[in-house]
Amino acid sequence: MKKILTFFCLIISLGLFAGQIVVGTAAPVKSLRKAIEMARPGDTIRLQAGLYKEGSLVISKPLTLLGENNPVLDGESKYEILLISGRDITVRGITFRNSGYSAMNDFASIKLVDCTNITLEKNTILNAYFAIHISNSVNAIVRYNRIFGIPASEQLTGNGIHLWKSNHAVIENNQVEGHRDGIYFEFVTASTISNNLSQKNIRYGLHFMFSNDDTYRNNTFRNNGAGVAVMYSKKVRMEKNHFEENWGASAYGILLKDITDSYIRQNQFVKNTVGIHMEGSSRIEIRENQFKNNGWALKVQASCDDNFFHHNNFTGNSFDIGTNGTLVLNKFEKNYWDKYEGYDMNKDGIGDIPYHPVSMYSMIVEENPTTLILFRSFMVSLLDKAEKAIPSLTPENLYDNQPMMKMLSL
Repeated sequence: MKKILTFFCLIISLGLFAGQIVVGTAAPVKSLRKAIEMARPGDTIRLQAGLYKEGSLVISKPLTLLGENNPVLDGESKYEILLISGRDITVRGITFRNSGYSAMNDFASIKLVDCTNITLEKNTILNAYFAIHISNSVNAIVRYNRIFGIPASEQLTGNGIHLWKSNHAVIENNQVEGHRDGIYFEFVTASTISNNLSQKNIRYGLHFMFSNDDTYRNNTFRNNGAGVAVMYSKKVRMEKNHFEENWGASAYGILLKDITDSYIRQNQFVKNTVGIHMEGSSRIEIRENQFKNNGWALKVQASCDDNFFHHNNFTGNSFDIGTNGTLVLNKFEKNYWDKYEGYDMNKDGIGDIPYHPVSMYSMIVEENPTTLILFRSFMVSLLDKAEKAIPSLTPENLYDNQPMMKMLSL
């Protein structure tokens, strides 16, 4: 009993020692740098409204930094504004603008290095090289932040939210625009990306490299240079996202390269050059997705195998599937194809003859892209009708053996 009382007394005494420091032009402490130096572990610093130009700041002890009425930290286009290294630190409600640029260093508005249990929320970041840069950290939470860059070129623009060699991160409810990649993961595991809007970025809305056991769901990736890229990773869950209007010569909703044992479910692919482009990918289940008004709904290269496409809707796409070979080691079953012209004699809702989604013209375009100029011409219609009558060029074993007669309710 005595030990329990001692424990509670210790907890109460620690709470009493945690204090608050107010920083502002009318406050006793006018410098944020001075407040950070004065603060004891567990203190809260309240930064009042105003413009603060204090160069590079460092927080390396447990603190809570709260902005009141939108204070602004200005890096004057010279400095990395805030470096955090340590544990149990929160930064909330502050505008960071004009962080510096360096060809040698990844300057950021907020940089986390060797951190544990860090929360960054409800901040606004403007005109940054890297907006938020996180490395070698555990349990970082980045949520409800608004990030707006001024895109220049890939070489002169960093990423919006960048994570390297970290785990158990939560990236949610952020808006990211105008950076190289909106969100970037490299060597990041057991982390979640959800409910973010990533749009108008130079390269990818989301970029995965060597990152396993991660989930991204309920995000919108719109009008980026190339949508989303997931590369050299495994056990990635991609669910209920919207991939919209990612147009360009090399633009995709999702680019999958050397991905295994993953899951793509209930996503919307609308008005992309290519909905999903797959290279060297295996054992992926693609189900209950909507592919609508894309150039190509799917491009499945011959290097892909053991992938299962089922219960998806394909409507209004210029080409349902493109491929670069005749050997097909993937399975298609019970998808709805708006170009299917078969019949259902027994009225079970499943077509009685298989559907071959690769057209002769799409195979020609794959080999000779310039022939795309003939799209919707009378000659192309004749080619496709002839191919249906006497198949010769299209992959014989790429077919849906049980095509659905009606659009699926997903």
